[in-house]
Amino acid sequence: MKKIGFIGIGVMGGPMVLNLMRAGYELTVYSRTKAKCEAVLAAGARWADSPAACAAGQDAVLTMVGYPQDVEQVYFGENGILSAAAEGMLLIDLTTTSPKLSKRIFAAAKAAGADALDAPVSGGDTGAKAGTLAIMVGGEEAAFERARPIFEAMGKNIVYEGPAGSGQHTKMANQIALAGAVAGVCEAIAYGRAEGLDLGRMLDTIGSGAAGSWQMSGNGPKMVSGDFAPGFYIKHFIKDMRIAGEEAQGAGLSLEVLEEVLRMYRALDEQGMGDLGTQALIRYYE
Repeated sequence: MKKIGFIGIGVMGGPMVLNLMRAGYELTVYSRTKAKCEAVLAAGARWADSPAACAAGQDAVLTMVGYPQDVEQVYFGENGILSAAAEGMLLIDLTTTSPKLSKRIFAAAKAAGADALDAPVSGGDTGAKAGTLAIMVGGEEAAFERARPIFEAMGKNIVYEGPAGSGQHTKMANQIALAGAVAGVCEAIAYGRAEGLDLGRMLDTIGSGAAGSWQMSGNGPKMVSGDFAPGFYIKHFIKDMRIAGEEAQGAGLSLEVLEEVLRMYRALDEQGMGDLGTQALIRYYE
């Protein structure tokens, strides 16, 4: 299995493609904006003019797009992946999207003789570049094992979570935990600033104890310095939290911290900050 089609060459997709090529895979790529593909094309990837053309003749097709509607279009739309799906092909959606949509893709792939996996990732652009992403995978375990070498070219913590949709549900749990963690770091910094503390020293101190987290060590210094360059866009986190909230409601749960953090991020998005990184939540407290 050496030929891969990859659809969605952005902040995450571009580095993932480069890592797959370094691992020896032959890549064909498609993105709505061809200019975003310049780096991967210069590295030797081939260009395709549509999702179907990108999928045709491949051993596996990977997608990393923005929103559930983009996933639906790229799989089910005119010239979509499923129109080119063939016996034995692996269809791997790396996008964080609706678990219900992942189950639809799984069923449609099965009807075409292909295998679909929902495999959302965590680790941001840093993990994508370093090839250290966490990858949570739903689908049939035999398909997961076939896809494992592909995942190993992009990530380190690769876990089979269960049947179709399970990868997405695990990612929702990740985003629910993340919402509280990033807000907690923001509130600690807001408090430290109000009390006149040396914020760098404060983060070093509390980050070495029970309050420590990746958000504190990775994003805390960026919040303090005003570095809001996106490793993960606010607009995409809003999408994830909205899906998580809908799934929680469907399960009869009320996730009040999630809903409050979602409200804060929506307020920033309404002020035009949707293209900033998630660490820009500190702006809500300023």
